Order: sequence, then C-alpha cells, then structure tokens
Amino acid sequence: MSSSSSMNKYWIPHLDIHKKVITRELQYYLGPEATVRSFTRNGEDGFLITTPGPCLTDEQIDDICVKSREMWEKQAAARSSGTANKVLKRPLHQPVVVSKAGSSDSTKRRRDSRRSNETRSRRDNRRQS
Repeated sequence: MSSSSSMNKYWIPHLDIHKKVITRELQYYLGPEATVRSFTRNGEDGFLITTPGPCLTDEQIDDICVKSREMWEKQAAARSSGTANKVLKRPLHQPVVVSKAGSSDSTKRRRDSRRSNETRSRRDNRRQS
C-alpha cells in the first residue's frame, strides 16, 4: 500500500453528486487504493479524493452525476410510494394512556394509601407512649 505522502489529493464540489454513488464508483474508476470523504474547502462542501494517480475525468464525473440523479429519483419514488400505499394499523405516534391525572382509580388508591399510612403512624405513636 502507498504511503499517504505519495498519494495525490483532489477536491471536487458535491454539486449533483450523491455520496453513496461516488463512494461506490470511485474505486472502479481510480483503483482499490482510492478513497473519498466529505470535505469542506473554502466554505464549500465537496469530496476529498485521495488516489495514487490522476483524479476523475470529466466523463467519469458526468457518469457519477447521472447515477446520482438516478439514485435521488429512486429514493424520491420510494418515499412517495412507500407512504402513500402503506396502511398503518394505527396513526403514527398515537398516544397510549398509561394513567390519567385525577382518574377515580388512581385518586382512590392514593387516598387509601394515605389512610393506611396515617393508621400505621397512629398505631406506632400509641406503642411508643
């Protein structure tokens, strides 16, 4: 494997390029040692390509852009068809009642618990006297 000092580094803007597509296609075009990662240069987002040889050609970048557009179209179609055709058994994020404030059962339990605590306290006080 080549050392990082003998590798060439190139930056290309992210415009029209899907990260998954460039990641998947890069080694096909530039060989197994080529890597790509997100990188911001002078405030602009893009990709830093590290490779032992030259960078992608204009034709290769065009091919990646076409494949990226196809990826975005497939994702958009999957999102729109996935939510439109999916029938939910219940509405998303429907709340499930665990307990209600002031409900008769919980109020009665609290009252009963308070009474039993008071009864125990009185009994304990009588024993100590």
